[in-house]
Amino acid sequence: MTYAPFNLTGKVCVVTGGNKGIGLGMAEALAASNADLIIWGRKAEDNAEAVKKLEGLGSGRAKAWQVDVADEDAVIKAMAEGEEEFGRIDTCIANAGVGQGASSFEEMSLDTWRFNQRINSEGAFLTLREAAKSMVKRAKAGDPGGSLIGTASLAALSGAARNQAYGHTKGGLIAMMNAIAVEYGRYKIRANSVLPGWIATDMTEGGQGSDVFNSKVISRVPIRRWGEPEDFGGIAVYLASDASKFHSGDTLLIDGAYSKF
Repeated sequence: MTYAPFNLTGKVCVVTGGNKGIGLGMAEALAASNADLIIWGRKAEDNAEAVKKLEGLGSGRAKAWQVDVADEDAVIKAMAEGEEEFGRIDTCIANAGVGQGASSFEEMSLDTWRFNQRINSEGAFLTLREAAKSMVKRAKAGDPGGSLIGTASLAALSGAARNQAYGHTKGGLIAMMNAIAVEYGRYKIRANSVLPGWIATDMTEGGQGSDVFNSKVISRVPIRRWGEPEDFGGIAVYLASDASKFHSGDTLLIDGAYSKF
């Protein structure tokens, strides 16, 4: 028998913030592995462009919903509509996120703290909660299994000066994923966190254009480059696949070994 765990034919994957950056990098690999893709994003034009990129990469379908993950009603509605249209939810990647810092910790405003909290913490909570409901319902009907994935950050583990609000949300996300893994293992649902290091996305545009940042920080990445969204395709496919069916409650660093140097 051929071992083909990474063929995702018949699996339906939700990716929030899937129209750009790391989310799109994950979605492209999932689509190329024949998964059906449900993309959530706030901008309709970016959603449409992402769907164009995903169509034809594999045998699955791709569709986008315009969703603000911090809007509870919108999240509930979009998850239900996706399940109704595609028939099931096998994987949900809570990837939508923002990163707003301050000139210093003592100058950080409550508005900045709450802005990060609203999207990164509450948005992930709402998304994963609704996906878990769908998976548990399916499990109780005799079809257990599912994969819940949270995109956290290396900032959850290492000190990110002037970014305490952001790091706090990502550390909390890891704690939530661990608790989900313990609670929902009985339904064969696994939960894991993916922790990006320095990745070339819109969020890090300022650093990419800084000679000082590149010489002082990126030069310390042992692989000697910025990470790219496509670097997250493999981990997304693995965690969505049956190859990871006993892998749960983990934090997976994708940082070019930056944290080890």
